[in-house]
Amino acid sequence: MCDDVPAWLENWEGEGIITRMENRAMAGVLRRLRVPTVYLREVPLNLKFSSVLTDNAAISRFAFEHLQERGFRHYAFCGFNGADYSDERRDSFSQLVSETGLPCHVFGASPSERNLSTAKYEEEGLKDGQSVAGWIQQLPKPVGLMACNDMRGQEVLNACRAADVAVPDEVAVIGVDNEEELCELSDPPLSSVVPNTQRIGYDAASLLDRMMQGRKLQPQRFLVEPIGVITRSSTEVLAIEDRQIAAAARYIREHACEGIDVGDVIKVAAMSRSTMERRYSKVMGHSPKSDILRSRLNRAKQLLAETDFPLALIAEKIGLKHTEYLGRIFKKKIGLTPARFRSRSRAADNVDNVKNG
Repeated sequence: MCDDVPAWLENWEGEGIITRMENRAMAGVLRRLRVPTVYLREVPLNLKFSSVLTDNAAISRFAFEHLQERGFRHYAFCGFNGADYSDERRDSFSQLVSETGLPCHVFGASPSERNLSTAKYEEEGLKDGQSVAGWIQQLPKPVGLMACNDMRGQEVLNACRAADVAVPDEVAVIGVDNEEELCELSDPPLSSVVPNTQRIGYDAASLLDRMMQGRKLQPQRFLVEPIGVITRSSTEVLAIEDRQIAAAARYIREHACEGIDVGDVIKVAAMSRSTMERRYSKVMGHSPKSDILRSRLNRAKQLLAETDFPLALIAEKIGLKHTEYLGRIFKKKIGLTPARFRSRSRAADNVDNVKNG
C-alpha cells in the first residue's frame, strides 16, 4: 500500500489496474498511464477513479449489535486515529452508541505526524501499548470494546493483560477482518467481524472488465456489506447483573433458531410474562420477541450469503414454519427480498447498475 512504485510500472503497457496503493507517487503514475483503474482503498482526492470498499458503517453496526446482544451498558472504541477506515468505523460506532442514549469512550491518542499512509498510521499506533493499557484501566466496567481491526484488537487484549483487566468479564473485545491465525492465537481468541472479501474482489474485477471493454463509467464508490461475526472467547460473556434476564438472553442467543417463542423464554426466566418482558426491555433495550427475530434474521442473512440453500430450507433452519413469512418479515426488516439480498451478497449487482457517463 505504501511501498515505492515499482520501476517497471512507468513504462507498463497493461490494460487495467486494481490497486490498494495510496502513496502520492503511485497516484501520479496512474494519472499518466491513463488506463482503467479500480481502487480497493479510498481514492486520493486528485484522482477520479471508482473504488470498491468494505462498508465501514455496516462493519460498526455488526460489532455494536454483537456487543449489545451481550447486555453491555458501557461501550468503547480503540482504533488507529488518522487512518481513514478506522476513523469511519469510530464515528459510525460512536453514533450507534449515542443513539441508545449512552456515551462511547474513544481512545484519543493522536499520531505524532499527519498525512501518513494507512500502514504508517498503524505502525505508529502499535507503539500505543502503554497508553492503551492506561486508558483501559480508566474505562467503566464491564465494557464492550470495538477495535478498528484485528491487529488493534490483539493489542487491546495484550493491554488488558498488562493492566490486569479480565477479558471478557470486564472488557469484551471484538475486532474486524477475521484474520484467523491472528484471532485464534490471541489470548483469549478474538471475536471478529467478517468482511465479504470475495465479493469485493469479484466486484472490482467485474467493474474493471467493463471499463476495459470500453464502457465509459462515472467514478463511484461501491460499498460491500460484511458477512457476519465469528464469535470467540473475547466476547463470550453476558454483562447483565439481573441473572434471570441473563439466563433469558443466553437462551435466546443459543436457541433462537430452534423454533422457540416468548413462552419458552418465560419458562427459563421463571417469572410472569409481563414482569419478564418489562425487565428484559429495561436491561436489553428491546423486547425478547425482537431479540428472537433479530437472531433468526442474522442467521438467515448468513445462510443466504454463504450457501445455495433454497428459501424453504433456510426458513426451516432458523425455526420458521412458513417460507412466505420469512420472505415477508425479511423484506420488512432488511429492506430487501431474500433473493435480492443473496444476489447482492454474491455477485457484482451494484456494478451492473452503473450508469454510462
